[in-house]
Amino acid sequence: MKVSLSALDTCESSFTPLVVIELAQDVKDETKEWLKNRIIAKKKDGGAQLLFRPLLNKYEKETLENQNLYLVGASNIRLLLGAEAVGLVKECNDNTMRAFTYGTRHNFKGFDDNNDDFLTMAECQFIIKHELENLRARDEKMIPGYPQAKLYPGKSLLRRLLTSGIVIQVFPLHDNEALKKLEDTWYTRFTFKFQPVDRIRGYFGETIALYFGFLEYFTFALIPMAVIGLPYYLFVWEDYDKYVIFASFNLIWSTVILEVWKRGCANMTYRWGTLAMKRQFEEPRPGFHGVLGINSVTGREEPLYSSYKRQLRIYLVSLPFVCLCLYFSLYVMMIYFDMEAWALALHEDSGSEWTSVLLYVPSIIYAVVIEIMNRLYRYAAEFLTSWENHRLESAYQNHLILKVLVFNFLNCFASLFYIAFVLMDMKLLRQSLATLLITSQILNQIVESLLPYWLQRKHHLRVKKKVQALKADIDATLYEQVVLEKEMGTYLQLPSLC
Repeated sequence: MKVSLSALDTCESSFTPLVVIELAQDVKDETKEWLKNRIIAKKKDGGAQLLFRPLLNKYEKETLENQNLYLVGASNIRLLLGAEAVGLVKECNDNTMRAFTYGTRHNFKGFDDNNDDFLTMAECQFIIKHELENLRARDEKMIPGYPQAKLYPGKSLLRRLLTSGIVIQVFPLHDNEALKKLEDTWYTRFTFKFQPVDRIRGYFGETIALYFGFLEYFTFALIPMAVIGLPYYLFVWEDYDKYVIFASFNLIWSTVILEVWKRGCANMTYRWGTLAMKRQFEEPRPGFHGVLGINSVTGREEPLYSSYKRQLRIYLVSLPFVCLCLYFSLYVMMIYFDMEAWALALHEDSGSEWTSVLLYVPSIIYAVVIEIMNRLYRYAAEFLTSWENHRLESAYQNHLILKVLVFNFLNCFASLFYIAFVLMDMKLLRQSLATLLITSQILNQIVESLLPYWLQRKHHLRVKKKVQALKADIDATLYEQVVLEKEMGTYLQLPSLC
């Protein structure tokens, strides 16, 4: 017999916070009360049936600059029922992978009624995120207290709250104890061993685990190419046939390592249950909007939007915009070549050692411009893809990846192809490739490592001093953690920056 959410008591007086919602400072009380009621209401009444409480009480808010921070969690039963709803695939006692159901929970490996570790940290937060994003308007015409924030049946409440500025951000909360254990087995000790990919997956999810798993695999796969290529770098070969042999080896080896990675990736995704996860009845993504109707395939009530209108947006707006960006990228590339010609002419006229350094300046400037353009284009691509109003998250990601891939490839590598096949200047090619690569790596290290580390130290000291100066009786550790992660934002997504 299928167990429904409404048939079970999923309420708890205290709970472990998994997600934090930050509201704007001037949000009205009636809006807060309405949001709270929608989050804690039962599923049959259109709620998420989650646990919700403010981080601070009224007195503490006045003392601590009125922080509008709210903690969201769920009971263990609610998380298990949520796992069934989102179609999580877990390993059974007979070593097969099956979609989890609450009614057959005892057939799954590692499950125990008295054990709360059956679901990983990433899975719990994914379930909470899924439930919050799928809170949709029913009979509301507007957000209470904000007549300008219109609603219609089927509209995602969280997305409307974010676009209206009522909700500032929603972010997952770290488990410091679990994170410390992960650090000890991962990167705090310098040992020659493989990364704990399964533990990374359990804490950060499949996407981050696959990312670090690929980095580890790719690093080892580059060793043969580096060993064979070392003599070509140290010695000058007059016979260019040897370079052809090395290029052929690189071509074949690149194909081999990609095919081997596909097999390894399939092995990991099957073990984690994502390969067998049901996608045929994927729910509409939170940003999808349209007129509320009945899906002819699933029979569920959901927003409906014309595919014809979506195609018009893609071909009449998005495609011309992408082409315009590609043209602008080529225009910037030609400016770079003009700068190279100017620097070379200046060096040939003077012949001094100081002007030889100037030869690298155009490439350094161009590398910085490439990074800036890539980041600006990414924001524009995300906006356009969201505006296209794709129904499924998979379709949204596919269109976003296509836009970003085409632009980044042309923006990053068009100059190298031009130098190699049009100018045929091997000296300039080596100089440009080395300068672009080194500059890009330095910029990435600054943005992804040094800057987050400095911000983390700065915010941590400021929050700690603020809490120590207070006389309010609060959970200082939890408050420090929430405020620090709020201010650091996405920099705390990876453990190396925590």
